[in-house]
Amino acid sequence: MERDAALEAVFKPVRAPSTFEETVERLGTAIRLGLLTAGSQLPAERDLADQLGISRSTLRQALTTLVQSGLLVSQRGRAGGTFVSEQLPLVERDDEPLDQRAWAALDYRVAVECGAAILAAERAEKEALDRLESLVEKMAGELDAFGEYRRADIRFHLGVAEAAHSPRLLEAMTEVQGQMTDLIAAIAHPEEVLGRSNDQHRKLIKALRKGDPAGAARLMREHIEATEHILAGLLPTQPRMRVPLGSSSGSAATSPSTQRPNISTAT
Repeated sequence: MERDAALEAVFKPVRAPSTFEETVERLGTAIRLGLLTAGSQLPAERDLADQLGISRSTLRQALTTLVQSGLLVSQRGRAGGTFVSEQLPLVERDDEPLDQRAWAALDYRVAVECGAAILAAERAEKEALDRLESLVEKMAGELDAFGEYRRADIRFHLGVAEAAHSPRLLEAMTEVQGQMTDLIAAIAHPEEVLGRSNDQHRKLIKALRKGDPAGAARLMREHIEATEHILAGLLPTQPRMRVPLGSSSGSAATSPSTQRPNISTAT
């Protein structure tokens, strides 16, 4: 596969700790932008894992997610391999699902959920954390049934806000989860993605039990960022913009965020 500078960026090493999610975003974005053209074959698994600096098992999980989302196809046999789909999945909406309004909702989620994690680490009672643990176990048994998984997932995030003992925060968390449900409904839900997300839930509970506000906020931020990587990899996406104070969210006076490199210029 001949590569120019933009395509070379696709295969640069992926950063920890979100190697799986960032690989999904990196490859998914390259496919949707046409950097990886329809019908083209990806490098062999061992070579691709080495180029991205990730394990082969992580790469397999990312490729499986992209196959199940319709962006890649896997073929067996002597001429087999992993190929970019000839026809990408259709998006029912005319505009990009990850537009500036969606990015604003995701920014709001960071503030609400990280704040909830900090207060829950300071205030949570054992009974509340035990309920969160039960929800994690329920999600672990529902990886092949997204509707049930998502209901428990919503209850988990609301439970973190409840553990913070802040009615206003619980109200904000309810709003956030409603917005997330709308975004998540637009993508496929492979078991690999759900399993990794639930592993992050487990780590968060450990930080809450330790009474570690900084650790809980960091883990929640990583959990949210992982979801953002998956959404950006599987959905048509506008670059995330920073809106200057005093501007409306739809204003043209915006600048691209430096926090999420765009694969079309460098990802």
